[in-house]
Amino acid sequence: MNDKDFILDEVEEVIEVKNQMGVRFLIGLLLVLFIAWLLLFPKIYLQNQIYYISRDIALLQREYNTLLEEQRIITYKVEQMRFQNQVLDTMFE
Repeated sequence: MNDKDFILDEVEEVIEVKNQMGVRFLIGLLLVLFIAWLLLFPKIYLQNQIYYISRDIALLQREYNTLLEEQRIITYKVEQMRFQNQVLDTMFE
């Protein structure tokens, strides 16, 4: 066996090892990405759900506050009318 064949055999072994490393690296990388996706997807999903629910809660809170204010106004008007009725009733008696 001459030196040329020996060098070619060694180069072929290095190339085969590099090819195997590339496939292993790709599989490992895909596995890491898949695991990262599995870990991050629930977090992102839950954050989105919390965001949309908090928007709904904020809307309901605004409506509740508006209704409370309307109730105060109506109660004030009813008290005014009651007072006027009592005053007018006593005036005509």
